[in-house]
Amino acid sequence: MKEVAVGILRDDGKVLACQRRRDAVYPLKWEFPGGKVEAGESPAEALHRELREELGIEATPGAEIHRQEWVYPDGLADPERDGSFRVFYFVVDHYAGEPRNRAFEEIRWVTFAELGRLDMLEGNTEAVEILLKR
Repeated sequence: MKEVAVGILRDDGKVLACQRRRDAVYPLKWEFPGGKVEAGESPAEALHRELREELGIEATPGAEIHRQEWVYPDGLADPERDGSFRVFYFVVDHYAGEPRNRAFEEIRWVTFAELGRLDMLEGNTEAVEILLKR
């Protein structure tokens, strides 16, 4: 099982949504920024590194607001491709720099209502539902 740290960047009542590249797995699906936890990293440290790499910001992950395990069915069909993930979701209210797209098809600040209408990556839908209830 892969561990992934994800950031919910908030600013002025909006959250940052990122669209996967068209040549990526699950192309053009929307997700929250973040990535795999490397050996020796905590999820918060991994998120700090990933946000620097993907968005060019120096972020301070806040509270972990959700944790889930998710299995993508196509990952089960191919033993070489582990489709199981443990995902840590952190609020990110404090960061230095302006987010710049370094890894996605598109990034977009959206309201919570708009977030609910995006074609989100299936594994992020539970977190979106939690955010929409807040």
